[in-house]
Amino acid sequence: MATKSKKKASARRKAASAKSKTTKPAGIAKATKSPQAAGTDPKRVAAILAKLNEAYPSAACELIHQNAFQLLVSTILSAQCTDVRVNQVTQTLYKKYPGPKAFAYAIPSELEQDIRPTGFFRNKAKSVMGASKAIIEKFSGEVPRTMEEMLTLPGVARKTANVVLGTAYGIPSGIVVDTHVQRLANRLDLTRNEDPKKIEQELMQVIPQDKWIQFSHQLIWHGRRVCQARKPKCGECNMEALCYAKDKII
Repeated sequence: MATKSKKKASARRKAASAKSKTTKPAGIAKATKSPQAAGTDPKRVAAILAKLNEAYPSAACELIHQNAFQLLVSTILSAQCTDVRVNQVTQTLYKKYPGPKAFAYAIPSELEQDIRPTGFFRNKAKSVMGASKAIIEKFSGEVPRTMEEMLTLPGVARKTANVVLGTAYGIPSGIVVDTHVQRLANRLDLTRNEDPKKIEQELMQVIPQDKWIQFSHQLIWHGRRVCQARKPKCGECNMEALCYAKDKII
């Protein structure tokens, strides 16, 4: 009897060992699972778009510019800076530097002082000059019209490229994800990511492509005017009934 009991105990231990090797710990599986936004139902997304159209039918880029190149420069300068401040600086900047050639061969220290009020002026001057030279040398003085080409310009990432392609050329290459879009997309539960690249990819899956450009402008306008970071004006928001953000103020 003792021998049979030992054999049974040994068999149970082997079975338990085999199961532990094939079964992944619950903690690991949970950690690797990507968060999924629950608010991306097509009807809800359509309702959000309708409310944005109702509130901001004429929303547009608030960086003052006369052409694609000026918009590119202004967008580079807008990093960690308000559009209002950028517009103040470019009011005289574009008179002094009328095009890519003027920026490309500017005196670095002088350009740095000209854009100093926008912050991070040394890095921005380097990016503006580098992008200007690339436009002259690689693209015959014209701002390129594809995402792939835009991303070859110094200082240009997807956000800047989307702004220029969408606003200057009307090309829906993606969705602009700035701090406002990042915040509102999470509050509206259209994404649960914090990384701008992942947020853009998720928004592109739920927002119709023909709405990408306007959606970006409208969400930015809403973020600046109503759904502000510290004190959102939920009482003034026409999407209040659709929103269930944790920091909602009623």
